[in-house]
Amino acid sequence: MKSVVVSNPEILSGTPVFAGTRVPVKNLTDCLEGGSTIDEFLDDFPSVTREQVIAFLEEGRQRIVAAVA
Repeated sequence: MKSVVVSNPEILSGTPVFAGTRVPVKNLTDCLEGGSTIDEFLDDFPSVTREQVIAFLEEGRQRIVAAVA
């Protein structure tokens, strides 16, 4: 499976971004923490797909479950 998040020193100094975009994943977590919905995030960052957001959240969920198991 291709990674949904990439880090490249040539893109935003290596800040983790959604693959194929210049949108930092921190923007998503900041939006969600601030009470925005996924749809609002996608409206603000149209270069990110819903599939990328869901894959990012699912990977995070799986890592948390594995860490506490």
